[in-house]
Amino acid sequence: MNVTGPGIYFTIPLFGGIPITQTAVASFVVMVLLCVAGVLLGRNLKKRPCKMQVITEKGVGMIYDLVSDAMGSHNAGWTPYIAALFLSSLGGSLIGMTGIFRSTTADLSTTATWAIMTSILVWYNSIKNLGLKAWLKGFTEPIAVMTPMNIISEIAQPVSLAFRHFGNVIGGSVITTMVYWALAGASTFVLRLICSSGYVVAAIMIALGIFLLVRKAKKHKILSIAFIAIGVVAILQELGVLGNVPILQVGLPAILSLYFDVFSGLIQAFVFSLLSMIYISNGCPPPEECKQRKKKSEKI
Repeated sequence: MNVTGPGIYFTIPLFGGIPITQTAVASFVVMVLLCVAGVLLGRNLKKRPCKMQVITEKGVGMIYDLVSDAMGSHNAGWTPYIAALFLSSLGGSLIGMTGIFRSTTADLSTTATWAIMTSILVWYNSIKNLGLKAWLKGFTEPIAVMTPMNIISEIAQPVSLAFRHFGNVIGGSVITTMVYWALAGASTFVLRLICSSGYVVAAIMIALGIFLLVRKAKKHKILSIAFIAIGVVAILQELGVLGNVPILQVGLPAILSLYFDVFSGLIQAFVFSLLSMIYISNGCPPPEECKQRKKKSEKI
């Protein structure tokens, strides 16, 4: 079993060499696809919308409602950014299903970039809304002794965001790889066990599969095909026509891969976006609270 990081396609000979990795190419492809989708869905808008425009407007409205509920109506302006994070994460996970590109979210540099970018925007808006003095004073609350812990907590936020998303995605990839590795060994064991009895067991499996097919039992159709396939492969291996065929790797890994790529990718994109919203809302409080904190800092 071998689990590796993103490969390097080529290196740009600038500033000591800039490597263009699988992640960089896949990220660019996702960005282009999202931009094209945005242009296609946003053009030719009509007062009497078509079905696609209705779906698009509902989707946009749902995202605005979600951001307003989670972050407050005063932070509704963050909606395009949150939507971009969600779609980039989801697209970055799903692009791995093509077999051509590697999932961008399986690279720590991707999630770390999003987390750091979010932190910088939060710090900028906090200083803009509160003022530099009030923002710095926030690190000394509730008491000055907590200042080092508050600073560490502020730094830990982007680190936690980056590693949580990356860890969950790469964990799914590792599990899928381990299942492939285990099923390869199981395939070898099962086929050798069948071949050890000569052609008897293989012939019985083929006959049983044909019998189930002849009866046209829909419930056992997949099982009958599996019996026939395993029996045929076992006979061909016994005759020396085929080498070691990992026949058990067909089916289950594909289901697991579909789960981790689609369902888990969707969940992780939502969780990352939700945690980002919580982080942003904590750093960008309502205008009333900003005024109160400004007044307190001015009195000191």
